Amino acid sequence: MLATVSAPGTFSNVVGLLDQLTTGIAVFDDALRFVYANAAFVELTGLARWRGCPLEVLGESSAALTALIERTLAANSASTLRGLELSVRTTRIRIDVAASRCDAGVLLEAHPHSPLDAISAPVSQSLRGLAHEVKNPLAGLRGAAQLLRRRVVDADQQRLAELIIAEADRLGALTDRLLHPAGKPHLSVVNLHEVAERARALIAIEAAPEIRIERDYDPSLPTFRGDADRLLQLLLNLLRNALQAGATQIRLRTRAEHAAALNGQSVRLALRLDVIDNGQGVPDGLRESLFAPLVSGRVGGTGLGLALAREISNEHGGQLDFRSRPGHTVFSLLLPLEYAHG
Repeated sequence: MLATVSAPGTFSNVVGLLDQLTTGIAVFDDALRFVYANAAFVELTGLARWRGCPLEVLGESSAALTALIERTLAANSASTLRGLELSVRTTRIRIDVAASRCDAGVLLEAHPHSPLDAISAPVSQSLRGLAHEVKNPLAGLRGAAQLLRRRVVDADQQRLAELIIAEADRLGALTDRLLHPAGKPHLSVVNLHEVAERARALIAIEAAPEIRIERDYDPSLPTFRGDADRLLQLLLNLLRNALQAGATQIRLRTRAEHAAALNGQSVRLALRLDVIDNGQGVPDGLRESLFAPLVSGRVGGTGLGLALAREISNEHGGQLDFRSRPGHTVFSLLLPLEYAHG
């Protein structure tokens, strides 16, 4: 990650940004000794001293973390572990952790483990500040779209105005969640195809006319309980990444996956949503740290889109992975059927 972070300069230039994240971040060298831990990681784990210390300072859970890291290095891709019991001194907590390779060694992201209906996404103070700045112009945008809808008579123009209003309302709800992150996710019965179609309609407006966005849906998929707006945000991030990678053809595919391997465990049935594109693919230098915060393959990229996408996946007990080669990239979201509605 250290050589591919979106902010310019060395790792020392990025530490201030990482310290602002409410997601726990730690970096280990190849000998599995701490080289960095942000304040959120220290608070979460209760570590009094970490610099230069071996992974074993995390107590009995260090064996499971070592196995997670070894699996990550062997597969050369990110791995996750949910519900790990962590014991540091007198503190005993359960965490969800993700490991990925980075230039300095291994990067760990840690979140408190909670059931789905108690999870609230950790969000940095900088994002809350951005949300605050967005609220007023967003309200003006919505008002202008309402006036436009009343004045136009063309059906297509009215539909576009209604789409602007709906998206303004969605973004307003998201900014409220960023400003008040302690609230619970807005769980409701979700149809995965409705989320996919909404994302497809929005991206079709942004994309050039020659870009094809196709569907390949399994109509037998059940509904499930989730946060439709957050899942839409995840899917939009994936679709925009495909456009930015130069894709001219994107396919949305849904399937039911039996005996799926999800977060290191086998589940009887999972819902899978694939975003498939024919773009340039993920650069080799980013594969190991693609989902890490502040990692971007584009000049001027924030490096937050995929980190937030995986965070949303984790909120739903899911898993977000990818496989890529030039001309064929697939991002796959797996959602366990335990959260399905029927």
